Amino acid sequence: MLADITPPSPLPPGTGVGLKPQHYSQALDLVSASIVGSDSSSGSDSVLSWFEVHPQNYFSAGGPPHRWLTAFAERVPLSFHSVGLSLGSRDGVDLDELEQLAALCDRYAPAMVSDHLSWSGSASNRYPDLLPVPYTNEALDHFAAQVARVQDRLGRTMLIENPSRYLAFAGDAMSEADFLHALCARTGCGILFDINNIEVSATNLGLDADAMVDAIDPTLVGEVHLAGHAREDHEHGTLLIDDHGSQVTDETWRLFERFAQRAGARPVLIEWDTDVPDFDTLLAEAAIAAAITRRATRNRQSVRGQLHALA
Repeated sequence: MLADITPPSPLPPGTGVGLKPQHYSQALDLVSASIVGSDSSSGSDSVLSWFEVHPQNYFSAGGPPHRWLTAFAERVPLSFHSVGLSLGSRDGVDLDELEQLAALCDRYAPAMVSDHLSWSGSASNRYPDLLPVPYTNEALDHFAAQVARVQDRLGRTMLIENPSRYLAFAGDAMSEADFLHALCARTGCGILFDINNIEVSATNLGLDADAMVDAIDPTLVGEVHLAGHAREDHEHGTLLIDDHGSQVTDETWRLFERFAQRAGARPVLIEWDTDVPDFDTLLAEAAIAAAITRRATRNRQSVRGQLHALA
């Protein structure tokens, strides 16, 4: 089924941020000054290596958003992070969304395309949320078929993001990591590893966040997301809400470094979609991610050197 699919050009293993209209001008100035575009894990002065956009924001035929996106696409790699395919819906992928996404990919040739391990509606209803799927063999069969359908239409592999969860299904037959690994094995897709979602899910469901991070095979991860969340304290315990509206928490930074110690440098996004701050705040968060990546890479190299010396 994937015989005619060519892997996309990978994103550079540095930091990126979500491209927002209020930041177009400042971000393009940064690109044009040639500060963006090199690998931040190499220790250069660059902070950003790429940008992410939600393709649904560019499904119109033209206008100023497309003029801006064209300017960025000519200068820096882009990642298309879709929120509308609804891969887990019973009726299957939203074909109108898929056709529009395919047209946008043909127009801008993004380095990466991704969507979520979730569903967002049915044939007659659409919901402004990313709802969880049960981790069962039946759900895996269905989801794998939809991912394959998207990849066949786009002519490229894609990444699937682990969800933020507020409940677990009683009938789950496997862990989240096992579900994702099986999905990758069946379809050739990769994982978009959202580490904020690990903190959210682990807190809400009473799971071990370290174990969840350690369970993910880093060789399958093509992109990492870092974001903030809202916190509500109730009598029955703490509820974390994945709103992408604040700085990355200390716990998510810690989990990211834990993962980076195993994975090395990966494309890392600072994700901020509500209460979006000024561009400099995003750059500061990206600089922290780059510093953690460099430190983890040096530690990996040191350990490998010690093992080589012992051998």
